[in-house]
Amino acid sequence: MKTWLIKQQITISFQPTQVAQLLLEEPWPEDGVALKRLRAAGDRLTIYPTRFYPFRLYNLYGPTEDTVWTTWTEVGENSPGTEMVKFPPIGKPAANKQVYILSRELKLQPMGVMGELCIAGMGLARGYLNNPGLTAEKFFPVSSWYARFYISHISPMSHIYRTGDLARWLPDGNIQFLGRIDHQLKIRGYRIELGEIENRLKEHPEIKGAAVISKGEEKGDIYLCAYIVCNTPGMFKKTPPMITALKDFLARSLPDYMIPAYFTEIEQIPLTPNGKIDERHYPNQGWQEGKNIQHHEIK
Repeated sequence: MKTWLIKQQITISFQPTQVAQLLLEEPWPEDGVALKRLRAAGDRLTIYPTRFYPFRLYNLYGPTEDTVWTTWTEVGENSPGTEMVKFPPIGKPAANKQVYILSRELKLQPMGVMGELCIAGMGLARGYLNNPGLTAEKFFPVSSWYARFYISHISPMSHIYRTGDLARWLPDGNIQFLGRIDHQLKIRGYRIELGEIENRLKEHPEIKGAAVISKGEEKGDIYLCAYIVCNTPGMFKKTPPMITALKDFLARSLPDYMIPAYFTEIEQIPLTPNGKIDERHYPNQGWQEGKNIQHHEIK
């Protein structure tokens, strides 16, 4: 891809996030590159530029229901002062777009508090063709009493779209993407957000990637399993106390019921062709407190 972009003298390139990140890992010459802007969208951007590039990087966010994208930001080298900016934000709303972070009760969330990312404004679809049920589930009119009470400066004819994405406002006005609402479950009466656990794990300096899934639903005894991609492969076998260290790390910011029972080191996170986590292809072997254990098979 890099060779083609240079040869064709492409000046602006819009790439899927995974492809854009591969391009960032490539060495780029200082001369002879026409590329001025590299735009990434489609998934969570997990790296910042760390060296010279002859182009500027932009991170874009926008579901299909909102043409063409909803938020954007230029991503430069990062000097994070807090855990909130480990991953590049998805930016601020584009012109003629409105973004709201709402609670389950559709109340506006304050800065730093997680909620559902909801969209209004120009470019938003009216609904789903021939699917009124899904339209009613995902789109709600601003004219309804709850929306008018909390959000009063949009046209009464407007609708708000519930993306199903979790996000929060950062102090600088940017938005941080946190995961999916449908990545939730209940364990012992507590509501668990798997994406929040994954985000905490990824903040550990030794972890490159993480996925948390639940098991045991068929027996009614639900427990959490964390699958880890380490910066240095083989760390779990070389240093079994790594499991204890990870549990202690999570305990600093998460309650005990959100700490996975089992941990497994894998080479890479299995994904489906469209980039979603593929739970069918996780190994069944795991580690707990440095001891090899057998997981239930993932159906």
